[in-house]
Amino acid sequence: MRLTCISLLAAAAALASGNDADLRVPCCPATATAAFTTAIPSGDPCPATRVSLCYTGTALQLVFAAEGAGEPYFNATQGTNDDIWAYEVMEAFIHRGQDDPQQYFEYEVSPNNVTYNAFVYNPSRERKAGAPFDHAFVENPFDDGFAVNTVLDAHAETWTSVVSIPLALFNGENPKGSTWRMNFFRTITNATMFPDQKLCGWRNPGKPNFHITGAFGTVRFV
Repeated sequence: MRLTCISLLAAAAALASGNDADLRVPCCPATATAAFTTAIPSGDPCPATRVSLCYTGTALQLVFAAEGAGEPYFNATQGTNDDIWAYEVMEAFIHRGQDDPQQYFEYEVSPNNVTYNAFVYNPSRERKAGAPFDHAFVENPFDDGFAVNTVLDAHAETWTSVVSIPLALFNGENPKGSTWRMNFFRTITNATMFPDQKLCGWRNPGKPNFHITGAFGTVRFV
């Protein structure tokens, strides 16, 4: 079914009804942006990072934009679903529903256009020591309808990834009016500091741990 963008009047009403949301995401081509400039957990400055979102009837569209990138540090030998999180990545954690999730989708993209795609099983909601914690990988993301295009701009010291994630992954087609939980992160490292990283994020979990789901922001599709 084709999604028709809502009228300005209906959009205003939807925005009013979603005032409790941290982010209200419109139908494409309009976008909403989650921007952050602080480190996790310290709150110290981080290079500016933005995640712009919109949706169609079948896909969640995201544009990750990393500023102050210098020379992004990645492992060129890595492929889909390898441990790209050990280097530089931008990340989205996505859950359809309003509760602090115990299961959610983790999407990562590196500066050389490699992705990590996995459902996370985290029943403690915080990756608690000794508690179960597991991943179920999406093994063939591009066959499944994912798309990604990453551009490095060395002169501007930026890298940008344009991403499409199928909403069928969440049984979430035509999501207008629904409320989801998400968080967005960025890891930064270089040849000198590796394997240490600087962690940056949209909603600060208060610990160097991205998997504290109570910190996920509230996202409403309008």
